[in-house]
Amino acid sequence: MAELLLHHYPTSPFSEKIRLILGYKQLAWRSVLVPRVMPKPDVVALTGGYRKTPFLQIGSHIYCDTALICDVLEHLQPEPTLYPPDQKGLARILAQWADDKLFWAAMAWNFSPAGAAQMFGGGAPEQWGPVAKAFGEDRARMRVAVPRNAPADAAAAYRSYLRRLSDMLQTQPFLLGDTPCVADFASYHPLWFTRTQTSVMAGILSATPIVLAWMDRMASIGHGRAETLSAADAIALCTASPDGGAVLGSEPFQDEHGIPLGSRVSIASDSFGPEPSTGELVAATRMHYTIRRVDDRAGVVHVHFPRIGYVLKKEET
Repeated sequence: MAELLLHHYPTSPFSEKIRLILGYKQLAWRSVLVPRVMPKPDVVALTGGYRKTPFLQIGSHIYCDTALICDVLEHLQPEPTLYPPDQKGLARILAQWADDKLFWAAMAWNFSPAGAAQMFGGGAPEQWGPVAKAFGEDRARMRVAVPRNAPADAAAAYRSYLRRLSDMLQTQPFLLGDTPCVADFASYHPLWFTRTQTSVMAGILSATPIVLAWMDRMASIGHGRAETLSAADAIALCTASPDGGAVLGSEPFQDEHGIPLGSRVSIASDSFGPEPSTGELVAATRMHYTIRRVDDRAGVVHVHFPRIGYVLKKEET
């Protein structure tokens, strides 16, 4: 199996989702740290514009968005599965809800004044310094299509979501049965952020002890076997592997846009992180898009996106 390079940073909640899945599937991986905020020149050299965290690199192939990364890891290591055979659709839909509704309610709660103060060194907002200012401005640019939840509304939603998760865990150790699935990993990571990164806000979890016990079971999975790799070495590996790292098939072509393969296109998130990646469209299947691009530093790069949540447009010449 080709080396798996996860580009991430330690406090990224979506990165925690993938780190745990790597541990669950007992996959060895290389850890490539990326900045929390722009500029991210090493990231952009590989993705062509996409700047959300994390992304997975295998040779010269870059897999964006954790929904697609889950599919890639499932393909590489089918057991233990993320998608229970009799509940595949339910697992995917629940994971999609968790990565969206649950995540944004949790993060609005987490970044209330007390939580933000913990993240940025304490004190009043005017004392947090340039790091907090840069983070706030960066995330504001990313969330152009994501509505902001008022703190009271976020608290009400978060509490309700936690109770619903608790209801699902009343008679079983994981959300859909005796073993974790993609829905567990997607639901866990925003709660992990509350518990570990903004712990002053973690009291909200105490009303659902069943959820806390489930979180302990999830945390015990661990992150598997990781070794560090520099961003420069990751780019060099991409350059040296112009044809290596293909996991997803490119057939059959599913045309929903009237854009033929070989066209120059842009692909961007439809909500959070609107920066587009551009290149030659080389695959458009039922589940994913692939563009081929050439970078001065990284060489030939194939960048993959899930269809759901991303917008494909033909570039005007």
